[in-house]
Amino acid sequence: MNDQAGIPEAESLSPDARTIAILGAGGDLTERLLLPGLGHVVENARGLDLTLIGAARTPQSDDEWQALVRRSLEAAGISSHTVDSLTAGARFVATDASDPEQLKALLDACPSSPVLYVALPPSMGHTVAESLAAIDLPDDLVVAIEKPFGEDLDDARSLNEALADVIPEDRLWRIDHFLGNATALGMLGLRFGNRFLEATWNAEHVEKIEVLYDEELGIEGRATFYDQTGALRDMLQSHLLMVLALTTMERPDAITADEVHDRMAEVLGSVRLWRDDPRTARRARYTEGRVDGRLFPSYVDEPDVDADRGIETLAQILLQIDNPRWEGVPIVLRSGKAIGSPRREVAVHFRPSTPPTGLGGASADGGTVLRMSLKTGDVDLDLFVNGAQDVAELERVVLEARPGTADLDAYGQVLAGILDGDTLLSVRGDVAEQCWRIVTPVLTAWSEGDAPLEEYEAGGAGPADW
Repeated sequence: MNDQAGIPEAESLSPDARTIAILGAGGDLTERLLLPGLGHVVENARGLDLTLIGAARTPQSDDEWQALVRRSLEAAGISSHTVDSLTAGARFVATDASDPEQLKALLDACPSSPVLYVALPPSMGHTVAESLAAIDLPDDLVVAIEKPFGEDLDDARSLNEALADVIPEDRLWRIDHFLGNATALGMLGLRFGNRFLEATWNAEHVEKIEVLYDEELGIEGRATFYDQTGALRDMLQSHLLMVLALTTMERPDAITADEVHDRMAEVLGSVRLWRDDPRTARRARYTEGRVDGRLFPSYVDEPDVDADRGIETLAQILLQIDNPRWEGVPIVLRSGKAIGSPRREVAVHFRPSTPPTGLGGASADGGTVLRMSLKTGDVDLDLFVNGAQDVAELERVVLEARPGTADLDAYGQVLAGILDGDTLLSVRGDVAEQCWRIVTPVLTAWSEGDAPLEEYEAGGAGPADW
């Protein structure tokens, strides 16, 4: 059972029949993340009748699509009963999303209430919106569109307007699977369910906040996507800003989609670069090295990478929030590939206390730090206690909280919300635009060559002076 407040439990999903039509069904994301997530949702739901329709410009037979569905589900450890059930009903409909009649044929092929899942490059968002605008849509159609939502701020605004003309906000899902991460809404319970944390969650007590997501993985054969995107767009602009919003927003009156999204938009509207200076942002890319014994070539030597494009594999930005709660608190967002001993966490650094004369020792190392894992949701809290051997010497100890493993992974949590009609784990349009606004000065500076592209050895922690 999932005990995260506000997230629909798989067992509570409506038993009504649903169809998910996946535009871009031949892509890596579909096999690697989307199909396994759907398999876990069906595995944990009761009475959910789900049909999977694959759609892409390149035709394939139903048998070929069913083989891909089976391979993906089996690799994810889905039970044979669920694999057989989902595979048997799976169909493929060749679809050019730029052709309204072909898109209508895809929707007509859905035997039950349809979810159109757009797993296409961001440049295709407008194309899909135009095609939808040209046809009559089912009254119960839900549209889900993968991040990044647009390619920059102007594009995100334009795409929001185009989609608003064809589908209401409560049936439009902008996907960011980090919102299904164990840490995301778990941060709300940690903050607002513990009086001593809620009382100290402000600039008077907090010295610095870090939101970090480094990975041992490289680009893993995904250069076609990654070399057009980079770490800033791929991770910071979307995932990490979502986590930051939940970490720093004001208390909602209730854990509902409207309340939480309002508070997220409010705090992101107050976020800007530290002192409005793009030079506080840094970028780098990895050179040849080993991560856990595995040899990585230099990023520029990876297949399908254009070295002249200058794409970063590690990005870090320094932010501030212009409101009374967080005035003057520096906030670091960072994510990188091919990092040894990576950190994946929210770290809230509290200001050091000054112990009375006669107490010393570990407190000189700094203040209390609360760490919440962005991988597991585990929470560690550093505290100072009297030493066992010398009570006048303070020792740093760590209190651990291990909430356990949820039935659904991050993608499964988001997909369960889509099927249940709960938009809490969707990115609202104004939130998406604020995220682009925040990073736009950095993207502009980098495109104009105003920041060096540094290097770090794969398996290291990044450039030495970061």
